[in-house]
Amino acid sequence: MNIGGATALVTGANRGLGRAFARGLLARGAHTVYAAARDPKTVTDPGLTPVALDITDPASVAAAAERCSDTTVLINNAGILRGDSLLTADTLDGARAELETNLFGTLAMCRGFAPVLGRNGGGALVNMLSALSWHTLPQIGSYGVSKAAARSMTDAVREELRPQGTLTVAVHAAFIDTDMAAGTDQPKISPAEVVEQVLDAVEAGREEVLADAVTRRIKAMLSGGENHGH
Repeated sequence: MNIGGATALVTGANRGLGRAFARGLLARGAHTVYAAARDPKTVTDPGLTPVALDITDPASVAAAAERCSDTTVLINNAGILRGDSLLTADTLDGARAELETNLFGTLAMCRGFAPVLGRNGGGALVNMLSALSWHTLPQIGSYGVSKAAARSMTDAVREELRPQGTLTVAVHAAFIDTDMAAGTDQPKISPAEVVEQVLDAVEAGREEVLADAVTRRIKAMLSGGENHGH
């Protein structure tokens, strides 16, 4: 599908990767870009349409689906990182919060907007996942669990959406140069580079984006050197 003339909604669009997605969509000629955030006043870029959205609140998701009923491209970017170990964290509150946002919140958006995309000809749904969907870092083990669950969910949603002609894109990346990765000195890919690859995939009809060398290496190791999807 073409980004030019599309109507897109980006979750977590007020900063970081979400803001880069919103800007990238405008640059490619999207007709409308709904920039969703818990506080829409934090969306300040010109040309964007701010939308109040909390993906963990079913009523908020339903309201967004009704308001943004012309959406043809959904970018599920919103996510949280609590940075907890599975075994040594004081409580499981962080793990539950990550699952509530990264898995169930993203799934709520898929459920809420699947009929919208179907009515508008199919369109595209993009879920922002992680290299940690496949590979774990023990110090942030709960985040990896949430992203692995979101990867499996994305695979299932793709099959359910295929009959209505919706392209479902899974995006995996290691460290992106945003606030979330500010505490690491590992090599980072820029948000703009991720956005370019994702929008290229949407326009080409590709279902998977492996955004950087680290992610591609992890995926290749899992499949014994075979890289399915690219």
